[in-house]
Order: sequence, then structure tokens, then C-alpha cells
Amino acid sequence: MFHHIVLYKLKPNISAAQLEVIMMQTRIQLLKISVAANVRCGRRTDKLNPWGFFISVDFDSKERLRIFEEDPFYIKFVEEIIKPNMAESLVLDFDGDPKPH
Repeated sequence: MFHHIVLYKLKPNISAAQLEVIMMQTRIQLLKISVAANVRCGRRTDKLNPWGFFISVDFDSKERLRIFEEDPFYIKFVEEIIKPNMAESLVLDFDGDPKPH
């Protein structure tokens, strides 16, 4: 299982109400992508945390993550939701499958 986590710094003009809309739009867009599992997003709970928003998506394989990133719904999500509202991002990908010794 591959875990794809992206942390975002919000642009300074984004209000709490706008962030609620962003979260709703994120779920709507990313849940349309068939290779994505366990789609999650959320906002920070600590105002000192510079990363105001995150998405987390699981995949059965690294190949499915690549398919996800090339999906038209994901591309639309990035263009219409991420680019206009986020100032910076940090991508964290993890492999959750234990390897035999």
C-alpha cells in the first residue's frame, strides 16, 4: 500500500469559509478517481502549524499513484483548487508494505 500525503501552505487571503469550500471540492474531485482509496483532506488544528491544509490518498501500487497524477479529474483539481489557493506544498510518499527479511 502506498500512502500519498501532501501538505499545503494556504495563500494569505484564504478565509476559514473558503477553506471549508476547498475541502468539499477536494473530496468531490478526488473521489471521482477510481484508483484512489481512502481519500482524506483536512485543515490544521494548531495555528502555529504553517501547513494549513492536507490531502492523503492511498494506492495499491506506485503505478496507480502515477495513474492518479495523470487522471483528468486530478489535473482539474490541481488547476482549479490547488493553484489558486495554495502557496506551497510538501509531498510525502510512503510505502506501507513490510518487506520480508
